[in-house]
Amino acid sequence: MPEKETLKRAHEDKREGKAPSTQAGEFVREEMEHIREGKHGARSAKQAIAIGLSKARRAGVKLPPPKKGTASKGVRKQAKRDLKKGAKKTIKKPSRTRSRAVKEALKREPHAAASHRALSRQAHSAARKRSTASRSRAAKKAAATRKRNRR
Repeated sequence: MPEKETLKRAHEDKREGKAPSTQAGEFVREEMEHIREGKHGARSAKQAIAIGLSKARRAGVKLPPPKKGTASKGVRKQAKRDLKKGAKKTIKKPSRTRSRAVKEALKREPHAAASHRALSRQAHSAARKRSTASRSRAAKKAAATRKRNRR
């Protein structure tokens, strides 16, 4: 269950008209904090990010599942499941046994997944997979946003 503060920040982002990925970023940030605090670990930075995105979808952030070819079939299916769960108004209570097992498994994982080095490496490898045009477009968009916000 995400913290109240995280939900508040995500709602704020939505109200400001920010992209779903920006809203989901709050949940990923929370996940990184949990790992750094020692609440649990993660096998890799990629897994830590995936947990955060899953939480975001379940909390109602309209973040679409990854496109075909970018992630495995299982990941896409799970993302669709999370989206469906986030769209429902009634929340079914999670299984105590299962959530405890997941928590215990994550506690056994290393805590280096949320280190600055691991996140930097993850961002670098993710950027390398993108085309030059795509990166350029993103940079131009960021520059325009910066310009707009400086006024």
